[in-house]
Amino acid sequence: MAARILALAAMALLLAGCASPQAPSIAPEPAPAPLPTAAIDVPRQSSEVVPVQPAAAPIRIQIPAVAVDIQISPVGIEPDGFMQIPENITIAGWYRYGSSPGSATGSTVITAHVDDFIQGLGPFATLASLSAGAEIIITTDDGVDHRYLLESVQSIQKAQVPLDQVFDRDGAPRVVLLTCGGQFDENVRQYSDNVVAIANPL
Repeated sequence: MAARILALAAMALLLAGCASPQAPSIAPEPAPAPLPTAAIDVPRQSSEVVPVQPAAAPIRIQIPAVAVDIQISPVGIEPDGFMQIPENITIAGWYRYGSSPGSATGSTVITAHVDDFIQGLGPFATLASLSAGAEIIITTDDGVDHRYLLESVQSIQKAQVPLDQVFDRDGAPRVVLLTCGGQFDENVRQYSDNVVAIANPL
């Protein structure tokens, strides 16, 4: 149950601001578990956050098929309860309260802004064009390259994203790449969809 609650938390947090740094974020809601938790709307986070201790943290992601080669920074939660996402669209964020490459179970979740009004399109804008079988290489800070093959890419309305599946911490190890997609609403300054790319280890 705790893993499912964490799944709901992380997705809401990670995907909130991927249109631009000015786009509104989504805060987490209270939960009995010490790890951060959240739902889709305007919940708040529990007071204590205990990060998972990974064997090694991801620091670089390469997707040769679309010429992506960018840095990854660990991200967590701001003091006000909102998710941290690198404002620089050429840097991806790894949700450090979830799994990491090399973990025996769970999803390694990596996200980045799709674009920015000033910076333009980001490297993750190419996620939607990926085809199944594309190779994804994630390098960890111990110098190991973890290789994955893309299983699927979907553009899903934000309210319909299966949070418990995307942010599973107990299932088979995999990588989930996330950004925004679909139509951009000028009134709320957000995209309608999330692009969800799932890859399995080689």
